[in-house]
Amino acid sequence: MNNSSTSTNAHRTNSFDEKVFAFISSLAHQDAGLLIPIEKASMVFARLSKRIKILSLPNYEAYCKLLQSSEGQDERRNLISILTTNVTSFLRENHHFDVLMQDIIPKLIEKCKDGKRARIWSAGCSTGQEPYSIAMTILSAWPQAADHDFKILATDVDPIVLDTAKAGKYPSKDISKLPTEWITKFFHTSEQDMLAVKKEAKRLIVFRELNLMHPWPFKGQFDVIFCRNVVIYFSQETQNILWPRFENACLPGGTMFVGHSERIELDHAPSFQMVGHTMYKRRLGMLISKNDC
Repeated sequence: MNNSSTSTNAHRTNSFDEKVFAFISSLAHQDAGLLIPIEKASMVFARLSKRIKILSLPNYEAYCKLLQSSEGQDERRNLISILTTNVTSFLRENHHFDVLMQDIIPKLIEKCKDGKRARIWSAGCSTGQEPYSIAMTILSAWPQAADHDFKILATDVDPIVLDTAKAGKYPSKDISKLPTEWITKFFHTSEQDMLAVKKEAKRLIVFRELNLMHPWPFKGQFDVIFCRNVVIYFSQETQNILWPRFENACLPGGTMFVGHSERIELDHAPSFQMVGHTMYKRRLGMLISKNDC
């Protein structure tokens, strides 16, 4: 009798957990395009448990009801925050920064000197190491960049990691692999074992919260787009929607960098041409569809 009862309760628990996971994963896909496979269920429940404890809710059911309520919109943003994985580092995939320094920045400098603007987008900037790496690369080549119309837009869906990015404070061990002259030039001691990015690099960057699945509020196009290790968390269907939007956001002749395990589906963004490992350039003079960005 007891064994039968235990077995039934276990079955109900598993069945209920499956429904919770299905609801959470569906909501994550609907709100942010995230694809969460069932293999990630233990990770999802571990993170949900911590959030439920913070909110002093009794169980998963109460949390799901909150997410569906009129008061749950902010919590839906928090949900996306706890489900996203933020792994980044300074000068990550450094071959991209070699190309940026050697081939791209000299042209953007000349463009700015001619009175034009230069724009770089770090999409999925996480805790800020990527846009700061871009800023330091630019300033190493042209210390006067911030005095011209040269800007980096850094966006992420997660407002919590954006707060870290805006603060620009990092443990010294996270910065140790940067060139010594960069550490001296672009950082100052903030507190014990923490270094902070100096204002010279911060001046180049504008941080904004942006869900890639929502309308993109900017009208201008970008000379360079970094969207690395972001679309791997999206379904193929979502990726196919995003590639033409990135295509529209990239200037003809502009460059887009993706992550080491990512590839742009050229059937959906035909004006992009692969020009190196995880590097694409938008062809000049090729018409594309006018999708909203």
